[in-house]
Amino acid sequence: MNVIGIESSCDETSVAVISNGKVLSNLVASQDIHKIYGGVVPELSSRAHLQMILPLVKKAIQESNIQKDEIDIVSATAGPGLIGALLVGLTFAKGFAYSLNRPFIPVNHIEGHIFSGFLMEEKPQFPFLCLVVSGGHTLLLYVESDLKIKKLGSTIDDAAGEAFDKVSKLIGLGYPGGPLIQKYAEKGYETEIKFPIARLKSKYDFSFSGVKTSVLRFVQKEYGDTKIPENDLANIAYAFQNSVVDALSEKVELALNNYSVKSLTLVGGVAANKLLREKLYQLSNKYKISFIAPAIEYCGDNAAMIAYRGQKLYEAGLKFDLNYNVYPSLNKNTFIEE
Repeated sequence: MNVIGIESSCDETSVAVISNGKVLSNLVASQDIHKIYGGVVPELSSRAHLQMILPLVKKAIQESNIQKDEIDIVSATAGPGLIGALLVGLTFAKGFAYSLNRPFIPVNHIEGHIFSGFLMEEKPQFPFLCLVVSGGHTLLLYVESDLKIKKLGSTIDDAAGEAFDKVSKLIGLGYPGGPLIQKYAEKGYETEIKFPIARLKSKYDFSFSGVKTSVLRFVQKEYGDTKIPENDLANIAYAFQNSVVDALSEKVELALNNYSVKSLTLVGGVAANKLLREKLYQLSNKYKISFIAPAIEYCGDNAAMIAYRGQKLYEAGLKFDLNYNVYPSLNKNTFIEE
């Protein structure tokens, strides 16, 4: 079964072709223009998707070494995400599916991330615990099957990825924050600089606005309007990254103590963070379960995970018509149960 996937939920245009779960091509065009604004500008994102989607579709099919009429399923991200950006990818996918007379399968972006570990040679085993840490979402999930996902916890304010971006901008490193914070943290070390972990009444929920505010107050107190020295930047990044990773890993361990699972997975853009991957790998060893994190190319927004999820929805017998529309929020059209 050959599936083409299209992803355009935010600032990356991606097209992939998979065959029986194997990735034949996975192309991603990133939009560097947003760096100068310190965040994604929706209007610019939509325009870039319009420019890139057709060339990427042609190139992805060419690199896959299959013919256009050999495609069995057309899938695309329907949400959550930026409405204008989503409309570009989903509308193109519907037209493409219609032209080929093939099934059209809309995919929830977060569900794409959840099952991205299945793109790896070693795959998760049901039931598994999944930590989703993408730019706009932080979720802890108990995944029983392809269509049964239970939400254990989520962030009550900023997502982990948002906290990385905001703190990076705050201390003058720029955007996107995740890779920059990690780069500087690798040069830092343990000092008296400490940032708090939020303690919540809800068992598995997260909060990252407090640590962000703590960094802000520290910077204002210590440096005022002056530039932060390079060595201090590294130590601030080190302390902040440790705080976020500890907050995430604590909740994961709590869930591992309360749920019997066969695998632990880490997915989403922040899953590329080396320290977080190492902490969860250590936890998986402690609890004697497998740990699966996607390759870096499948951590960020990518169409391979959308194609894979589309295939699974099709195999489950789900059918969709061409009137299906985009949605900006996670709380719609998802198999994630509260």
